[in-house]
Amino acid sequence: MKYLNVLLALAIVSPGVASSAFAYTGENLAKTAKITMEQATEVARRARPGEIAHKELEREKGGSGLRYSFDVLSRGVTYEVGVDAQTGKVLENGHESAR
Repeated sequence: MKYLNVLLALAIVSPGVASSAFAYTGENLAKTAKITMEQATEVARRARPGEIAHKELEREKGGSGLRYSFDVLSRGVTYEVGVDAQTGKVLENGHESAR
């Protein structure tokens, strides 16, 4: 029972702690982006409503070459939404391909 109480306490406290301390993949590239992760997240949510399961900033062909990439779970399907980190333009919005 003691362990159960500890686990419950961690489950209640952890989400807030984890979200504030979370560093996304590619965060070191953020200083070269004109669009912030928060702005790109809003663009991705408008382009594909759903739950964002993963997000990163990466160098990839297309657009300016620097993009935010989001894995969005929508109606049981995972979509990849790419947002140009310089312009905020949606570069990709389709089914997640196998990596």
